[in-house]
Amino acid sequence: MLLLATIIYFVEIDIWSGTSDRISNRRTELKELETYPRVLLHSYQEGLVLQTSMGNCVGRKFNNQSDSDQGVDFASGNVHLITTKEGWDEKISEANKDGKFVVVNFSASWCGPCKIIAPLYSELSQKYDALMFLTVDVDELTEFSSSWDIRATPTFFFLRDGQQVDKLVGANKPELQRKIIKIAESVA
Repeated sequence: MLLLATIIYFVEIDIWSGTSDRISNRRTELKELETYPRVLLHSYQEGLVLQTSMGNCVGRKFNNQSDSDQGVDFASGNVHLITTKEGWDEKISEANKDGKFVVVNFSASWCGPCKIIAPLYSELSQKYDALMFLTVDVDELTEFSSSWDIRATPTFFFLRDGQQVDKLVGANKPELQRKIIKIAESVA
């Protein structure tokens, strides 16, 4: 598994730092990764995305298309969109003061699984208002997201007093619901 992770890492570096000619030449080599059961290579008209079969995006489309037309509101319901480190600090401080658990979704506007789980996340934020729900766009706050060791999107962290108590990687709807219900019941 470590070997595969290393291969993916170098493939990502090679793809996303390369030109479109290099990407075309790499398609054949990358297709070999599809034979490994947990890795899929998706081709798009203008680029590529590596994605694990568990619903995690581990690579980004390589194109010049704007992400603004993706049609998903990541900050609907009672979800607070974090756009600055100061905004993060403010919300964490507010949650600590109110004694709330925080659920954080590290997401990306281009990530298919992130788009799929966003409506459920919003719905859960409205149902469990005793919890604070935050979304961090990993592309907007790259350095901050890196400090949380985000390897795939979506990644959900469950925090109490600013400290991690649980984590979920991937767009696993039943598991996300289970974890949120468990936390909500513990504070009720």
